[in-house]
Amino acid sequence: MSTPIGPVDATKVPRYGGPATFARLPRLDEVSRADVAVVGIPFDSGVSYRPGARFGPGHVRAGSKLLRPYNPALDAMPFGTQQVADAGDLGVNPFDIEEAIGTIDAGISALRADGAQVLTLGGDHTVALPILRSVARDHGPVAVLHFDAHLDTWDTYFGAPYTHGTPFRRASEEGLIDLERSMHVGIRGPLYSKQDLEDDAVLGFQVVRSDDYEVDGVASVVERMRRRLGDGPVYVSVDIDVLDPAHAPGTGTPEAGGLTSRELLNTLRGLVGLDVVGADVVEVSPAYDHAELTAIAASHVAYELLSVLALNRAG
Repeated sequence: MSTPIGPVDATKVPRYGGPATFARLPRLDEVSRADVAVVGIPFDSGVSYRPGARFGPGHVRAGSKLLRPYNPALDAMPFGTQQVADAGDLGVNPFDIEEAIGTIDAGISALRADGAQVLTLGGDHTVALPILRSVARDHGPVAVLHFDAHLDTWDTYFGAPYTHGTPFRRASEEGLIDLERSMHVGIRGPLYSKQDLEDDAVLGFQVVRSDDYEVDGVASVVERMRRRLGDGPVYVSVDIDVLDPAHAPGTGTPEAGGLTSRELLNTLRGLVGLDVVGADVVEVSPAYDHAELTAIAASHVAYELLSVLALNRAG
């Protein structure tokens, strides 16, 4: 294997300059192949409250300029032991959700065709459904580890089946999810009724509440998470609103009482050794961000996921 091409050297090119790619990594067309492709999906036609996640991919890239090559928390070199490249953004129809879903499925499948793993920057959470269709086509039903304030297993909004609040119900109905191994983490806030939780359990999810972090601590949550995920392929989906608005104000449906950035990053580190086959970071809405709090948090989430992939690839 040739030596991976990493980020631009920040001791030679200022961080506020250089390429506008994620972590200032090479573009996909600048490398012979990628072990991991970072792709943006600038789409927010499925949102039910505040719009703006279509601008999320560029905002997360802008917030990633300070990322460095070595991750001391995991003793990992996410850009040095695997080739990571920025694949740019998929061009999806903002006026036709079903067409957009088909385009996303085809685009993700094309990136994965030569064995690359894909880390997606959203975009709203609608994008998780077509990504799961692509992943399950190769792996069969996968365990979904879903970080979010919300269940995202509702049936419809205004009669529409494809929205950012419905992707995991559709995925479960389509047989894309392993019903015995999937989990929500960070759930909190009001629901429509108790039936929401009862329906969610039937659809295949266990729930770790945001409050569980306060009562049990990160180590206990990670142990529960690993026990539930077990062996087999895992897809990780991170809605940035899993974080408290103090840590991630730039999102479309904020809820009080969320995780801290430290709790989320430490939980993600607990995925080392599991068969992670893909991931997304979604729902970053820059119009509501300030001081790049949300962009920085999201970029570090992506960095930890890339570190996990690097360590898992190294065995």
